[in-house]
Amino acid sequence: MAFDRRRGWVQVPEGLAVPRALGGLWAVRHAQSEANAWYADPATELRPMRGTDAEMDLTEYGQWQARRLGDWLAGLSGTQRPELVVCSPFLRTRLTWALMAEAAATRNRHLQPIRTLVDERLRDREMGVFELHPYKAIRRRAPEEAARRERVGNWVYRPPGGESLADVALRVRSFLDELDVVAAGEQVLVVTHDAVVMSMRYILEGMGAPVPDHLEPVPNASVSQWRREGPRLELRVWGEVGHLAGTEQVG
Repeated sequence: MAFDRRRGWVQVPEGLAVPRALGGLWAVRHAQSEANAWYADPATELRPMRGTDAEMDLTEYGQWQARRLGDWLAGLSGTQRPELVVCSPFLRTRLTWALMAEAAATRNRHLQPIRTLVDERLRDREMGVFELHPYKAIRRRAPEEAARRERVGNWVYRPPGGESLADVALRVRSFLDELDVVAAGEQVLVVTHDAVVMSMRYILEGMGAPVPDHLEPVPNASVSQWRREGPRLELRVWGEVGHLAGTEQVG
């Protein structure tokens, strides 16, 4: 119990558990995209990319990462193996899953095809007029917007024509609620984006959970997992990339 001058005495617990019907949930962030490589390069981080976010392809290294994800998938036990895959509609997520599935089938010939759906609520955060702008490019083009983002916080900052992370969480909550109905008792794998994975964590921690504005982005080609514990899903793995180690890399 703590005293807040504005709200009086308030309890500050973990989020109140929300019962979930899913058997378990995996979340994979897409492998490295051309935009990820562009943003990380000091030679290009000050200017926006051409094209659209939805059509960003994987890099050669991203393709390698996706195949390593397929090796990880092939090694899952039967009780952990997903029975349903749901992808973001963006190209980089669909390619990540296609390469994963191909590599998994090559490594484990006994794997059966997994039902796969695409759901638009799993798309990446929409950045509006700043689509495909690295953060430093936003500061260069619109320093007042960069200052506003820093002032109000990234969780609630909504770029002109775009979404805040809070907006993303609203559509992800809708997706998870519907998934509970159509895939009750099943293991589900979601292939999506960093903002969506963070939103999933926030929502599954329960009502009243603090917003995850302190979290670092989950890595490309990382795996997170929620396991069933009684009536709720508990976070057990976050941003794991061990499947990318111990093998010769390209790129």
